[in-house]
Amino acid sequence: MKITSISVYQVELPLEHPYRLSGGRLLFERLDSTFVRIDTDAGITGWGEGCPWGSTYLPAFPGGIRAAIGNELAPAVLGQDPRRLDVLNAAMDTALPGHGYAKSAIDVACWDILGKSTGLPVCELLGGDTGENVTVQSSIGTGTPEAMVADILRHHEMGYRVHSPKIGSDVGEDAARIRAIAAGLPEGDSVTFDANRAMLPDQAIRLMAQTADVDAYFEQPCETYEECLQVRRATTQPIILDESIVDFADLVRAHSDQACEAIGLKIGRVGGLTKARRMRDFCVQTGIRMNIEATGGTVLADTVAVHLAQATPTRFRRATWLCHEMLTDDPCDGGARNLSGFTKAPDLPGFGVEPKREALGDPVAVYS
Repeated sequence: MKITSISVYQVELPLEHPYRLSGGRLLFERLDSTFVRIDTDAGITGWGEGCPWGSTYLPAFPGGIRAAIGNELAPAVLGQDPRRLDVLNAAMDTALPGHGYAKSAIDVACWDILGKSTGLPVCELLGGDTGENVTVQSSIGTGTPEAMVADILRHHEMGYRVHSPKIGSDVGEDAARIRAIAAGLPEGDSVTFDANRAMLPDQAIRLMAQTADVDAYFEQPCETYEECLQVRRATTQPIILDESIVDFADLVRAHSDQACEAIGLKIGRVGGLTKARRMRDFCVQTGIRMNIEATGGTVLADTVAVHLAQATPTRFRRATWLCHEMLTDDPCDGGARNLSGFTKAPDLPGFGVEPKREALGDPVAVYS
């Protein structure tokens, strides 16, 4: 089997509500997503999606995906067998070192082809369906303590039991948010306070010291790995590293330094499902828990993450965020949907989700 063509689509994804993170300093109202269709000489088609959550969240931007595919990656993978995932990723890494977010959609589309060619859901190819549903976590934007508690309670009524409120604006304000959320959190629910890199080490240390009696995770308090490590060594609460984990070497370093108790394993950020699977296996072997998620995008991107989570032993999973629930439009059929706070990978060949062609429009580029 050989790749014969790569079609690239640009899709605008408006959010239902303006969304603030990183202490409110980053505001998002819509996303720019790139869909990739890969066709083969066997008549099997695979779909992938790349959506780096705008241009201000990470060292990545939507136009970079499309430019990288056209200028560097498409020539490297055309004619390759899409089922030989390690060989294909090596070819992309040779053609363009780094830029994992630009390679992810191609890698994911090839996994879709592999699943369809074998007649198996992708989770079966990633170690096997555990049979356990995947926990979905809510994402609570930065706001007043009262508004954030109300949002958590609203999500609890929808079935969510794990919540991720955004903090990082001011130590005093964040302490008030944490206290209010801890007091109002329904019994049995769990919470992660996510700063998305907004704090300086002294701020994070002070905040965590003031709220040391609250049972919670704290996620990516500071911009750099070194700053987060400084916080880890001065505090006691479990820490999740998210934006600092970009590749396998970052994960090995974090384990060696005992820098965290869990990671955010974002499929797009680490370069696709092939590389995310390797990192998942390392976490399972070394006792690191994971939030396995998409960076952003539609139910297609979310479903890819759910397949990997579905094939991961339950005790190593924390929760999975479904970005597509924040969108006004749904340009795909099928996929992993929210089932009252849980989700499950579709029991269909490949990922079990197909974009609606009328929603995508015409491709912005085709390479063959």
